Amino acid sequence: MVELNRYSSNIWEISPNGDMNVPVHIYSNTKLIEDLDQGVINQAMNVATLPGLVKKVSVMPDGHWGYGFPIGGVAAMDVEEGVISPGGIGFDINCGMRLIRTNLVYEEVKPKLRELVDELFRAVPTGVGTKGTHPLNDSQFDEVMTGGVDWVIDNNLGWKADKAFMEEQGKIEGANPDLISKKARSRGRNQLGTLGSGNHFLEVQVAHKSNVHDIEAANAFGVDKDQQVVVMIHCGSRGFGHQIASEHLRKFLDVMPHYGIKVRDKELAAAPIKSREGEDYFAAMACAANMAFANRAIIMNQTRKVFSKIFKMDQDELGMSLTYDVCHNIAKFEDHLVDGEKRNVLVHRKGATRAFGPNQKDLAPQYKKYGQPVIIGGSMETGSYILAGTDKSMTEAFGSSAHGSGRTMSRSKAKKQITGEELYKQMLDKGIYVKGASWKGLAEEAGFAYKELAEVVKACEDGNLARPIVQLRPIGNIKG
Repeated sequence: MVELNRYSSNIWEISPNGDMNVPVHIYSNTKLIEDLDQGVINQAMNVATLPGLVKKVSVMPDGHWGYGFPIGGVAAMDVEEGVISPGGIGFDINCGMRLIRTNLVYEEVKPKLRELVDELFRAVPTGVGTKGTHPLNDSQFDEVMTGGVDWVIDNNLGWKADKAFMEEQGKIEGANPDLISKKARSRGRNQLGTLGSGNHFLEVQVAHKSNVHDIEAANAFGVDKDQQVVVMIHCGSRGFGHQIASEHLRKFLDVMPHYGIKVRDKELAAAPIKSREGEDYFAAMACAANMAFANRAIIMNQTRKVFSKIFKMDQDELGMSLTYDVCHNIAKFEDHLVDGEKRNVLVHRKGATRAFGPNQKDLAPQYKKYGQPVIIGGSMETGSYILAGTDKSMTEAFGSSAHGSGRTMSRSKAKKQITGEELYKQMLDKGIYVKGASWKGLAEEAGFAYKELAEVVKACEDGNLARPIVQLRPIGNIKG
């Protein structure tokens, strides 16, 4: 077993040893650290051997085993000497979260909840292999890959006002569709407006006044009523991002010897940021990231239509504006203070959410006082949280925080402990109506398969990564 040294009350450190270039910091608390999988520790140490790392490798409170990087892993690379690694971004490129406020309250929604969820399930394709609501030809798909949410707005499928409330305003610069293979195109061209499978969801939630931690910040984020109904969307680039990641991982394995790069684990295959292969991967990754922004925006458009139909109100009257859209599988060039000097670094966030503190230039004006909204999705039984980034998060973990509650149990093990039918009934007893593509898929996402959300949020707060603003309780959910 590797020795974990208590660096501070809520940070455990693994000092550099062997071929590690930087230390590892695990943001956690006593309860979570006791249950941390040894595989997470091993993966974080593997990451710490990559060339060009800046400062340290961070593991968020929801950290669990993943491909290459642990899920919940954050690492910044020096632009000149560092590498880019698909394993530090994830296969579902720009899997992320989107939160939509409404003017509705629970008592208005409760009588129509089943009708609402059933209609959402019809309007938003879910599950493996489903076709999207907006099939595209190649030239249209090129426009999505380069334009992201701009394409959605230009085609009257979203509100222009939403852009200010998206990370990177809904578009990663530098995308190059010429680098996208025919196979990747075929996997992505017909996927816009689809939720996917696994832990992806569209959830109707309620914000109770008693669960608000900061009233002023909650109001600024659009959560300004007791029993207010909001909607959370969790999905990404689907098979399109998976194909891009797979293709470039194979390329990187072939070219690493040429660049003298050695990795402990082939899942960390990497190329120099300033190499043809590294630049090509970033440009392809940006294509997938922009598709994911567009995907969530179109799902939001479908959601607005459903609410308007069920409640017989126009979308303006419903007040369905965007609180925030944030990535949690991405690599981006960002400016950060390192040892008192501003440096441009490539930040890999794998199952981690950007959590910029107050007064950062990328934030909408009304959020600058409070910091960036941080959306943490829990299990479909326990609910979710809105947090806000802090000044300390900027220096602790390159402006990053946890992205969810984090799995503690494999999907196969969860299915052995409960059936989808049993879980469905249990959730109904709790006042949560869920509609899924399959009973097996539902069982995989049982609440007991995840870490305790309150502990993850507390660890984020105690580790100065983000502070809680409001907890959100689920009442309706559609899943793949």
